[in-house]
Amino acid sequence: MLVLRCVVFVVFHGFSAALHAATPLPAPNGEVLLRVTGDIAEALQPEAAFDREMLAELGERTIETTTPWTRGKQSFTGVPLHDLLDRLGVEDGTLRVIALNDYAASVPVEDAVEDGPILAYARNGEEMTIRDKGPLWLIYPYDSDNNYRTETIFARSVWQVGHIEVDK
Repeated sequence: MLVLRCVVFVVFHGFSAALHAATPLPAPNGEVLLRVTGDIAEALQPEAAFDREMLAELGERTIETTTPWTRGKQSFTGVPLHDLLDRLGVEDGTLRVIALNDYAASVPVEDAVEDGPILAYARNGEEMTIRDKGPLWLIYPYDSDNNYRTETIFARSVWQVGHIEVDK
């Protein structure tokens, strides 16, 4: 019986995610913080645009962690990368995460795991401005696992994110 429940859950969850990704996004009402282009669900072509409210509606998570760029433990709130990619219908490939100053890092989709990185839009309860590494900062839970405390992961931790290109 347990096996049957697991199969039903997996099938339903997969169908639900596919249906969700095939639904067009509403137009942003606020300032667009993130544009996503590339190999995303056809219903979202040519680009998916998100304001802060739209990102928060995808799911919100807070990570408390230290970083190499800040002092002491910080609290970051944002959308889990996993949830964003689910909404976009992205299951594999590479993300080119691009900052407003054109700095870019390649992030494998495999990084987008439950309890993994978030696109943070708030730090210590305050909305992040461009001056404070906002509007979005790709934050990993560095303190939760030594595998997140590597130069590779630090290089993927792009701040002032404004655009993500998805490539399969």
